[in-house]
Amino acid sequence: MHPLLRMTVQRLAFGLLTLFAISLFIFLAIELLPGDLTEEILGQSATPETVAAFRRELGLDQPAHLRYLDWLGGALTGDFGTSLANGREIGELLAARFGNTLFLAAYAAAISVPLALFLGLLAALYRGSWFDRFVNVATLSSISFPEYFVAYILLLFLSVKWGLFPSIADFGSGADLGTMLYRTFLPALTLVLVVTAHMMRMTRAAIINLLAQPYIEMARLKGASPARVILRHALPNALSPIINVVALNLAYLITGVVIVEVVFVFPGLGQLMVDSVAKRDIPVVQAACLIFAGIYILLNLAADLLAIATNPRLMHGK
Repeated sequence: MHPLLRMTVQRLAFGLLTLFAISLFIFLAIELLPGDLTEEILGQSATPETVAAFRRELGLDQPAHLRYLDWLGGALTGDFGTSLANGREIGELLAARFGNTLFLAAYAAAISVPLALFLGLLAALYRGSWFDRFVNVATLSSISFPEYFVAYILLLFLSVKWGLFPSIADFGSGADLGTMLYRTFLPALTLVLVVTAHMMRMTRAAIINLLAQPYIEMARLKGASPARVILRHALPNALSPIINVVALNLAYLITGVVIVEVVFVFPGLGQLMVDSVAKRDIPVVQAACLIFAGIYILLNLAADLLAIATNPRLMHGK
């Protein structure tokens, strides 16, 4: 078996084991949530007999380990069951919301990845200049602020005061691409400001770290321009750490959008998970968390494989 294929199989097996551990942690964490779905639906005036009958109907009277095994078996076959709050198939609920989350993540990635690479290359090319210092201060400031703070600042100025963009990102059904891009610009911009800083700083650091290598010095002695030294000689060897940080930030764009979706009332998977927690709709919360975890594991695996493809020396232990 090819070493890369063998490593891929090993990483997939380890990823499945990790996903199993995460599923157990998710179930235990949700079990510890206060409140009860039956009391949430029936109200405080419901009698204990009515609550007990409703719990039997929903299967909540079974022991926790039996409910976990039943849920895990359904998840392995792609059947997440039905929502306890509204009786709809969880797969249908997740499909539309997950598509919206992917659209928002792709929108932000299409802006942030090229922008981060461009700024990182310029900062490395003009290291120590006013541009480099300005970009470093701006990115450090962006990293320091939490997402909800950035989101509310953008809402205050771009929506409330200036009225350039809507404060609610829900574009409804049947909207064209232009309307979708316009109504989701503020949440996408929030994500761009958060993730661009990490990717830009890693790009800059990876390039500058290679500029001290002997082959870079030889290229300079041959009369190569600074731009050619960076783009032709340094960048190809810096792709491995850059790809890793880009893949990790893409994973964040999909799995870390919960706060942004809640702030802008965006109908994505994160908003669905928050609503389900409020309603004590346990199967929906478990399914959403499991999908987030699976995507994060897959993108980490893709980052490792792409890094090895650009630098085969990483396959060896020494």
